[in-house]
Amino acid sequence: MEPEKLLSLLDSVKNGEVSPEDALLRLKMEPFEDIGYAKVDHHRSLRHGIPEVIYGAGKTPEQIAGIITALKNHGNTNILVTRLTPEKADELHKLIAVDYDPVSRVAIHGRKFEAATKGYIAVVAAGTSDLPVSEEAAVTAEAFGNKVERLYDVGVAGLHRLLSRLDVLMTAKVVIAVAGMEGALATVVGGLVSCPVIAVPTSVGYGANFGGLSALLSMLNSCAGNVSVVNIDNGFGAGYLASLINHIGESER
Repeated sequence: MEPEKLLSLLDSVKNGEVSPEDALLRLKMEPFEDIGYAKVDHHRSLRHGIPEVIYGAGKTPEQIAGIITALKNHGNTNILVTRLTPEKADELHKLIAVDYDPVSRVAIHGRKFEAATKGYIAVVAAGTSDLPVSEEAAVTAEAFGNKVERLYDVGVAGLHRLLSRLDVLMTAKVVIAVAGMEGALATVVGGLVSCPVIAVPTSVGYGANFGGLSALLSMLNSCAGNVSVVNIDNGFGAGYLASLINHIGESER
């Protein structure tokens, strides 16, 4: 919103012509910044509590740097870029400073991790092959102000590994369960905890796994009532949703 229009709106609120609630609604509905190849939504954090995140796949390093710059100029920190290859991350870093994690494939500009909640998110991964998706979820959640506890390589083929960390599971505010193959981990975790469980099927598995479809269907058919499911390999979506849940009731949200 242009300064003149914003001042006019604020004057209307001051004079009692517009209610604060209506003014907030107008601000939430304000448009984006058009930079040609992208329309950057600067009011995403006002509506969602979380600023816009850049999906890196399919964008050039120059386009990503331009979007980061637009977000930075509006005071955003912890600007996330997901699904970056190491090669594209190297090219991006030549244009603008980013911290890149090759495991999660997430780059962050203006990195500033501060846990803003009392509760924590537990990210549970069935196997080492699930680490890229698990770390995408964990890094996303941390960037959005959450403490994260990682429990990796605790799949149902060796259930004692998971059961040895029940203290971490049972005191989490929300659990992200990441698994490929048959995806049984989510139901097992759901049966052990009282908090919400976000299941993430991965494309890890042999032929009958159908690129994660078998794990997805298993998780959708879970008999544990506290399990919900995001898309195949969608660690970012799981971390985002877990952050929203973990922040419920926190005064800063």
